[in-house]
Amino acid sequence: MSEEDMRGGIPLIGDKFPEIEVQTTQGMMKLPDAFKGKWFVLFSHPADFTPVCTTEFVAFQKRSERFKNLNCGLIGLSIDQVFSHIKWIEWIKDNLQVEITFPIIADHGNMAKKMGMIHPNKASNTVRAVFIVDDKATIRAMIYYPQEVGRSIDEVLRAVDALQMTDEKKVAAPENWPRNELIGDEVIVPPPRDVKSAMERKKGPNCYDWWFCHKKLGGKI
Repeated sequence: MSEEDMRGGIPLIGDKFPEIEVQTTQGMMKLPDAFKGKWFVLFSHPADFTPVCTTEFVAFQKRSERFKNLNCGLIGLSIDQVFSHIKWIEWIKDNLQVEITFPIIADHGNMAKKMGMIHPNKASNTVRAVFIVDDKATIRAMIYYPQEVGRSIDEVLRAVDALQMTDEKKVAAPENWPRNELIGDEVIVPPPRDVKSAMERKKGPNCYDWWFCHKKLGGKI
């Protein structure tokens, strides 16, 4: 298999999530229809019964209610058979006292290839990919980690929260919002559209310059 074939057709931010039917630990599901009207996070892991993946699954589950509060579902994926997924989540429950309640896709490589989850230099295992999909089935963010480094699930949660906030308020979120080192929990105001507005912005108390203004949510410059 060539490197191009291994990479597959990686979707881009702003693309619609591809329609696909998958086998999961909770039965057959059609994506993205299974999450119609909801946001969802699809995340891949290299393999069942591996320590880093286990820590990630526990972290996702422990934050599942917080994702739910954002109208956001979770669904995992790896190239393992469904019985392996079932046995693994049984092990997690018995040994770590955490019950995995979200579905896990048992992929044969078709979806992983379509979504660009297989690294050409890492055999056939999936890397740690994250796709954040909105309630209109549009891919809004993509995050990739190598097999050797576990993800920050808090960052995935923060990204969903920030995307929903910027959609609603028509603003931008600074680094590590809502805990930014410069402006705390404030947000970035969209840039001015003309010279007059830019010059007026420079006089504002919440502006470093005309192109860098910030405000409290719901506030005015």
